[in-house]
Amino acid sequence: MITAIVFINAEVDRIPEVAEEVAALDGVSEVYSVTGHIDLIALVRVRRTEEIADVVADRVNKVPGVRSTETHIAFRTYSQHDLEAAFSIGGDFE
Repeated sequence: MITAIVFINAEVDRIPEVAEEVAALDGVSEVYSVTGHIDLIALVRVRRTEEIADVVADRVNKVPGVRSTETHIAFRTYSQHDLEAAFSIGGDFE
């Protein structure tokens, strides 16, 4: 699975609607409203690199209210949840 992190700048008065519409798109697993220079972050998960263009260029960028996007491709995933699951022996020990 390939993960892309998409920074989205949206029209300020449409941020909630843009977030909901982007979240409903095939290939988008999550959308976060964030602080800072961007308005939303979308996580795109697809099987092939070519599908990122289908999702971002052909779908996300066409959502009304999206002003611009910046896409980053993840090389590796490091998460505490994944690490704990990998080393868990199945019992709760305190």
